Amino acid sequence: MQYNAAYLKQSEVIVHAAHLPVMAAEVVEYLVTRTDGQYIDCTVGAGGHASQILNNAPAGRLLCLDLDDAARDEAKRVLRPFGDRVEIAYGNFADLSMLAGERGLAGVDGVLFDLGFSSMQLDDPGRGFSYSKEGPIDMRLDGGYGPSAKDLIAKSDQRSLAGILYSFGEEHRARPIARAIIAARDAGRCRTTTELAEAVVSTKPRNRTKTLARVFQALRIAVNSELENLRSGLAQAEALLRPGGRIVVISYHSLEDRIVKQDFATAERPCICPRELPVCACGRKPTLRILTRRVVRPRDVEIERNPRARSAKLRAAEKLAPNSSN
Repeated sequence: MQYNAAYLKQSEVIVHAAHLPVMAAEVVEYLVTRTDGQYIDCTVGAGGHASQILNNAPAGRLLCLDLDDAARDEAKRVLRPFGDRVEIAYGNFADLSMLAGERGLAGVDGVLFDLGFSSMQLDDPGRGFSYSKEGPIDMRLDGGYGPSAKDLIAKSDQRSLAGILYSFGEEHRARPIARAIIAARDAGRCRTTTELAEAVVSTKPRNRTKTLARVFQALRIAVNSELENLRSGLAQAEALLRPGGRIVVISYHSLEDRIVKQDFATAERPCICPRELPVCACGRKPTLRILTRRVVRPRDVEIERNPRARSAKLRAAEKLAPNSSN
């Protein structure tokens, strides 16, 4: 499948300046196998990837999901020229099967997950994702549904908060940081993102920026149940695919990428019997074929244009026909 390089170049100007789609050409290359296909963008954001998909599938249709009201509004503006070939809906990809079923979708040709959060969300102090801009300690991708990060901190003790920082932020100094956050909370000095950042920095981390990033990442993941939702979404996406359909995932940190890598590897494995058994007793057949043996990363020229793409990793897999040997 050859993507429309001329359009990709032009569309970079059209897409909202605050959100350049990461690895747009690679997404099209791995995802779009049919020009009349049915696709799902599980995290439409500002509509950057969606516009590439629709342009390169000129007779295709696309269902776009997002929890963020502002993102959906921007996507509607960007994708308006595609008319009724695109539907933009509120939804979490943890509910992918239900959302697709409500629209009569089965046997889709491709599902895209662009994980993490958008530049629009990061740049809005009111969302609480940034440690460098003062705002409420919110971090909800849904913009108001369920407990916020401040609520999470309020109900946590030192041990449980340290567990969150270690498990979801891979922060090895989780205990002293959790202790400092709880102390600031109890003293009434953990009301905003900058106060939270001050509590973290008070522990004198070796690398302030990386430590703050890990702490804010951990809280955001916990608040939004991101890893649980990813596992559920991947399983539902695979079930929705027709044979030959593809899943493409862009992740931005090791926890997400590890889940995707392991999920794809498990789906590709033909047998899960113990090694000591002389013959296969499980009868398991592979359901996916991995297309990206080595993870795909942004090119240097893209990172220069969009530094936030630096940590992105893309993996892709294709649905196998029943009884197919990998």
